[in-house]
Amino acid sequence: MNELGLMRVVEVDEGLTQRAFREIRAAILDGRLSPGERTSVRALSDALGISRTPVREALVELANGRMVEFERNRGVRILVAQRSDVQEIFQLRLLLEVPATHAAVPKLGKPGVKALAATLTAMRESGDDESTFMQHDWAFHEALLSANGNRRLVEIIENVRHQTRLHGISTVGRSRPLAAIVTEHTAIYDAAAAGDADGAAAAMAVHLTTTRDLLLAQDGAGSDDSTTSPLEET
Repeated sequence: MNELGLMRVVEVDEGLTQRAFREIRAAILDGRLSPGERTSVRALSDALGISRTPVREALVELANGRMVEFERNRGVRILVAQRSDVQEIFQLRLLLEVPATHAAVPKLGKPGVKALAATLTAMRESGDDESTFMQHDWAFHEALLSANGNRRLVEIIENVRHQTRLHGISTVGRSRPLAAIVTEHTAIYDAAAAGDADGAAAAMAVHLTTTRDLLLAQDGAGSDDSTTSPLEET
């Protein structure tokens, strides 16, 4: 015991663990680590140029978020989304985002509406750049939900979104064009800007259920076996 009365010295560099977490998660989200791919603590440690302890801690956090899975004597596997995953994720999003949208509208004020408008404009101006579009898509949701003043709520919803985004197939250019997604967000914005909490919440519900239904209908989202194709949402 040291002079401050602590029971032990904390050895894990929490900052390093979080940096490892962000780097590994980014590699999953952009496809450098593919769904179904196996890797290891050692391989990731070597690739990141850091010790294994923070990498292992980061992987535990990612496993808790259902982005990876530890396999005994086989390393770590990047998870593949299945039909039940999509259903569970969107059930959570509907339970969280719809009432959060309703609660946020009266709190937006002129600055909030302006921030929301800016993200919507950025979405429209993204052209065919899907990656940039996705960034502005989340910025739109974040700008709206942040009006509640509940950072934990925003972080929980972001984590739930990541659990779908980590999978590599998108509705964009498949089930719907970018313009259709902009239209869905415009309906949310128009209601929010008008102070119509009921309308904004209803438009958010339409957006989420449309995304869910399109994902479930396309490609390999129709089964729960290990070969199920990965999915992505907006």
